[in-house]
This record gives sequence, structure tokens and C-alpha cells, in this order.
Amino acid sequence: MNGSHILRRVAIPSRCYSIEQPPSLEDFNTLCSQKASTEDYPLSSSVQSNIPIYTLPDFSHPYPSTISALQDEWHHILLSGPGVFVTKGLFRDHELIEKVNTVYSSIIASETPSAGGDHFAGSGKNDRIWNSFSKHGILDPSSFLQYYSNPWIARICDAWLGPAYRVTAQVNVVKPGGAAQVSHRDYHLGFQTADATAHFPKATQAASQLLTLQGAVAHTDMPLDSGPTRFLPFSQLFAEGFMAYRLPHFNEYFLEHYVSLPLEQGDGMFFNPALFHAAGENRTEACERSANLLQISSAFGKPMETVDSMPLIEKCWTGLAQMYRERGMSVEVEAFIAAVAEGYPFPTNLDRRPPAPGGMAPESEQDVLRRGLEMGMSVTEVMQELKRLREDSRA
Repeated sequence: MNGSHILRRVAIPSRCYSIEQPPSLEDFNTLCSQKASTEDYPLSSSVQSNIPIYTLPDFSHPYPSTISALQDEWHHILLSGPGVFVTKGLFRDHELIEKVNTVYSSIIASETPSAGGDHFAGSGKNDRIWNSFSKHGILDPSSFLQYYSNPWIARICDAWLGPAYRVTAQVNVVKPGGAAQVSHRDYHLGFQTADATAHFPKATQAASQLLTLQGAVAHTDMPLDSGPTRFLPFSQLFAEGFMAYRLPHFNEYFLEHYVSLPLEQGDGMFFNPALFHAAGENRTEACERSANLLQISSAFGKPMETVDSMPLIEKCWTGLAQMYRERGMSVEVEAFIAAVAEGYPFPTNLDRRPPAPGGMAPESEQDVLRRGLEMGMSVTEVMQELKRLREDSRA
């Protein structure tokens, strides 16, 4: 073109979703109306209510090609398919499960119920063990070794996250009469408010679901009346899902269309954290529904260097407080807080710092600094608050 340049004018879309523009329920319905079958997942033993079910063989002499093919199907389910699958016989050793249940019971008996309860139920409604992974290993290393050396769990984690993942776990026991949860998405963005979520770019929201895998091991039989987890297959495909799940009409849609499957002791269930889901109501008279909830994290959810914010805050607090007195919570003050302090309150010790009912996250270091500025805290006072936060966050 004789050396001339043609400028193409492109309308740049907003990088974030707007909390003022509700997501489309019609688009959501289109995605969630899809169907899955055994033709889609030929290694599954069946597909029930859009959930593929896999009857796991003994792992003693598996063919590598078979395992790789299973992992391909599991990855497709989580990424592009229904978003959830069941593994029958994940644990065949029921004596081991009962031994671990005994360990869990002793942990529950030794802990004072937290006034904070868990994400969705107040104190005393259910039994919850935060960080059952560490507590189990310290209290009974023999059964812990047997439990977490399960090779199928490793292959399932690797199918979604690749190598170098990290495992955490929490036990939840829902007693007869326990109410159903409200439908939700999970960690990371599922633990934020709608307003906080709206500040994360669209691409980050899409990437969030690739950084964790949710799982549950049934430690008791779970008939439908006991309220095993409710799922809305394919809902993880809805790009605006982290903005949508709190809205009443999306919750109503969930209640009208969710599916749930009974589980037997030792079965596993794994799902994309962005899948709309909720624990069901326990309508039985005697069944205490017990599950070990696995929350596995990608290796990539970590920074490149270790930064200790404490000495930086201590050195700069006087100047930051002066800036706040002069300018209020200005963009400069917020920029410094964002650069120097942790804005994400996880990982933490959820026994001492539980999320409030409703899925709210604990206070972060950045929240402490904002509160300290607003209350006029001295250097000593704000450092004490930060030290208390860190001490309470330790295992």
C-alpha cells in the first residue's frame, strides 16, 4: 500500500463484568440444557442425570494407556463437559474408612465448636474439621499414609492440574435436619463478595477454575434423602458464573434443575470449582452424612519470591498514616496498600479465622491496614494486629 499504514479501529471491550448488568439467564439455560452420554465418555460405566460414573478397577496392574485415556475423559468432563464425575470404589478398603472415621470423631470431640461455624451453617449445626489433612496425619500417621497414598486420587488430581499440586482437606458431617446450602461456586472467587469479584478481569475469572479441583470422599453411605451434593451440570461453562450465582433468579433456576446422585461409602466425586453446586438437606432421621472434602491447588498459584510485608509496613506506617490524614483513602494510599500487603486471606487457619456464614472470607492484611488508618492506629497497634492475624493463620 505504498508504505502507508491502515489503522483498524476496534472497539475495546470492558475487561471486567459490570455488577450493574445482570448476566443472561437465557444464555445460562442454553449451556445447562446440554446432555452427556456414554458415547461421549466411553470409559464410563454409565451416565446418570448428566453425571458420568466410573467404576474404578484395581490399581495393581493398570495399563498406562488406559490411565491416560481415563485422564483425558476426566479432563474433558471438567473443562468442556458436565463438570462433575463420580468414581465408584475410590476406596475399597472400608476398614480403612472406618478407622479414619474414628480419627475424625476424636478430632471433633477434642475441638471446641467455633463460634464462626462454616461457610453456610452456624456453630453447632454440623460438625466441621478444618484442615483435616494435617490433623489426621499428626494424630494417626498410619491410616493417613494408607489414605493419601491412594493412586487413583493422584491420577485424578494430575488429570486436571498436572504435577506438583498441593492437597488440603476439610471434613463435613451434616446431621439429620441439616439444611441445604445455597447454590454457589467455590474457591477462589466463590469466596468473594459480588462487588469484589467484579474487580477481577474476565480472563482472570475464567482462569480461576483451572487452578483448583474440588473432590469429596464419601465416608458414609449417602442415600438421596441424606442430601448428597446437588449439581447443575455444564454450569461451569458460563463465563459470568461468578457474577451470576448470587442472583435470586439464578438460584431459582438451580433449585428447579439441579441433579444429585446417591453415593456409597468409599465413592469419590470430583468437580470443577466453577460448577454451580450446593450440599442438600439431610431429611433422614439417623444418617449423619460424612464426607472428606478435598481441595487440591495448582502449583502455579504462588508468587516467584517470598516477601515479608511486616518490616516494610512497620517502616512505612508513619508516612502512610500521614498521607491518609492529608488525602484520605486516596488512590495513592490504596496503591501502596496493594503493593506492600497481602490482599488475599488464604491460605489460613480456618479454625481460628473461619469465614463468616454466607461464604465471606476472613480479614486480609490489606483490610487490617485500611482499618488501622481509619481508626488512627499507631505503629505498635497495627503491628500487633498484623502479628495476631499471622499467628492465627498458622497451622
